[in-house]
Amino acid sequence: MKRFYLTAAVTAAALALPAAPALAQTAEVTIGITTTTTGPGAALGIPERNALEFVPKEIGGMPLKVIVLDDGGDPTTATTNARRFVTESKADIIMGSALTPPTIAVSNVANEAGIPHFGLAPFPITPERMKWSVAMPQPIPIVGKVLYDHMKSKGVKTVGYIGYSDSYGDLWFNDLKAQAVPMGITIADEERFARPDTSVTGQVLKLVAANPDAILVGASGTAAALPQTELRERGYQGLIYQTHGAASMDFIRIAGKAAEGVLMASGPVMDPEDQPDEAATKKPGLALNSAYEAKYGPNSRSQFAGHSYDAFEILKRIIPAALKTAKPGTPEFREAIRQALLSEKELAASQGVYNFTEKDRYGLDERSRILLTVKNGKYTLVK
Repeated sequence: MKRFYLTAAVTAAALALPAAPALAQTAEVTIGITTTTTGPGAALGIPERNALEFVPKEIGGMPLKVIVLDDGGDPTTATTNARRFVTESKADIIMGSALTPPTIAVSNVANEAGIPHFGLAPFPITPERMKWSVAMPQPIPIVGKVLYDHMKSKGVKTVGYIGYSDSYGDLWFNDLKAQAVPMGITIADEERFARPDTSVTGQVLKLVAANPDAILVGASGTAAALPQTELRERGYQGLIYQTHGAASMDFIRIAGKAAEGVLMASGPVMDPEDQPDEAATKKPGLALNSAYEAKYGPNSRSQFAGHSYDAFEILKRIIPAALKTAKPGTPEFREAIRQALLSEKELAASQGVYNFTEKDRYGLDERSRILLTVKNGKYTLVK
């Protein structure tokens, strides 16, 4: 039977992580998940936690023991949680976190300990994090391209940028420079804000004064609605683009009328109904949204719920393959999980079809992205 341990994350400083302990075989697969269910990032982490109610209780005849801790979006706490999974829980698999900075922290621990890690937020997978980590969200270059192509089709010549003053904001600004600038789009202004900020008036006034043809908001969750609302209230009439980090109904709820006409990159889980029947993402997307909205209400679907749900969709294929060569609770099983992530192909889930390689730890292609707009308070597919 799958057991959930929903506890508050410890905040004591983590001790140096020892080498991964010798483990005995167990009769269950232990999965440690650190996500953000309190603090400014809770709008992302809560759907990730909620989606765990709809994942399998066992895979390949092996019960799953799922341990969930809150990290509050803090990299230090996420590090502590990850170390607990290694030393106390003897986890076979680690997932998390909901935000980019703590996900980087978890990846560092997982790669140090040699435990498969599923990141639930976009994060830079550097060579030292590459062996044991994969990422569930769409890679920014893939979802960014659909935004820049739309800008080009609308004759956008100049773009302003406002994003988080952290690694997530950096990822998007760097991608904007890497992809949009070579397409002939000039960056007119760059502004940043912190995740807990309650006002971006100063930054927005500078953007409005620069008067770019379009503005890209590099933020996530409900905080992405802050610049959206401020821009419209300050009279900006150009196109506003939001990243896939804002793709949830909470964005519309917070931004209200200011959300109308926004252009938003998203994973296909936000609109499986309009996908062709042959789309590999349609069935898992409908299954997740049906279960999620039945419990949490109509239009409660979320891009972020798809990240954790899809990790278990992948494990449906990966765990049985690993069990052919090793038993849970052993280093051999962790290595078998890692190898199965490379050998199993066309892993269909709600957010895309995954094909991981040693160098591509996102494993996604253009099937993982759609472009949405908001019309009359609802998301509508841009065709």
